[in-house]
Amino acid sequence: MHEPSPTTPNALPRPLPPLAWLQAFEAAARLMSFTRAAEELSVTQSAISQRIRQLEDRLGQPLFVRHARSLNLTPAGQAWLPALQDGFQRLQEGTLEVFGPSRAAPVSLRATPMSQQAWLLPRLANFHRDQPEIALRLVSAFWQSDFDGEQVDIELRYGQGDWPQVEAIQVGAGQERMAVVASPALSAQLTTAADLAGMTLLHAAGFAVGWRRWLVAADQLGLEKTTSTISCDTQVMTLEMARLGMGVALVHEGHFRQWLASGNGGLEQVFALTIPAEQNFWLVRSNQRPMRPTAQRVWDYLLAEPQ
Repeated sequence: MHEPSPTTPNALPRPLPPLAWLQAFEAAARLMSFTRAAEELSVTQSAISQRIRQLEDRLGQPLFVRHARSLNLTPAGQAWLPALQDGFQRLQEGTLEVFGPSRAAPVSLRATPMSQQAWLLPRLANFHRDQPEIALRLVSAFWQSDFDGEQVDIELRYGQGDWPQVEAIQVGAGQERMAVVASPALSAQLTTAADLAGMTLLHAAGFAVGWRRWLVAADQLGLEKTTSTISCDTQVMTLEMARLGMGVALVHEGHFRQWLASGNGGLEQVFALTIPAEQNFWLVRSNQRPMRPTAQRVWDYLLAEPQ
C-alpha cells in the first residue's frame, strides 16, 4: 500500500476560483455595478452576473446584497475585496518585474476630449514630428472615475492635483478662468448680467466652479431662480450647444480660445467678467510602477514644451 505523498509546503488546500470570476467580482465591487464591470471587462452584464454567482457558490456565501437598482457588499465581500485587489497588484508588479512591459507597445495617454484638443494634441503633434518611431495611443475620459480603470502611461487630469499614488505636475499657463460665451444672436441681447434673466444656462458637469459662482461675482445670484439649465459631460458639447443658440455657456477661457483657433467660430465672449476656475491641468503618472523608456521620452517632451 502506497503512503500518501506529503503535502507540499505552502500548497493551496483547494484550487482557487477561475481568474475570470475573481476579475468579475473585483470590478463589480470597485464600481458597484455589474453593468459598468461588464463594460470594463468587455463582456456582457449577464456574464458578470453568472461569474459572480458561480464564485459565490464556490465560496459558499454571498458577496453582494442585490437591490432593485443598486448593490452593496456583504461583510464577507467587504473583508475579501482588499486582499483580492492586493493580490492583483502583486501579480501585476511581479509580471512587470520579471518580463517588463512590451517596449513595442504604444505609449498610452488619457485625457478628456476638450483637454486633448486644448493642450495635449498640439504638443503630441510636435512630438510625433520629432520622434515618429514611438507609437502613441490616446484614450478619452469623461468623468473622474474614468481615470481609475484601464492602466495608461500618462494622463492629463483636471483638478487640485491631490490624487493618491501618482506624481502630478501642473501644466498650462497659470490658473484657468471661466468666461461666459454665446452665439452672436444671443450675445446681442445681453448688455449686463441682469439680462441673463429667463435665459438657459449651459455648463459641463464635474467642475469645481459653475454658474452659481459667476452669478455671485456678478452680484446677480437671484437670477438663478429665473433661469433654466442644461448640463452635459464635456465642454465640447457645451460649446456646440451654445453655438446652436440653445443657451449661454460658462466655459474655460483656454478651451474657448482653442475652439476659436480650430476654426469653429459661431461664438463670442459676452461679458468681460471672468472668475478663477480654482482647478488646473496636471500631467500625471503612477508612482507605483516604473515608466517605460518610450513613455519617459513622451513625459519629458510634454513637460519641456512651452506651457
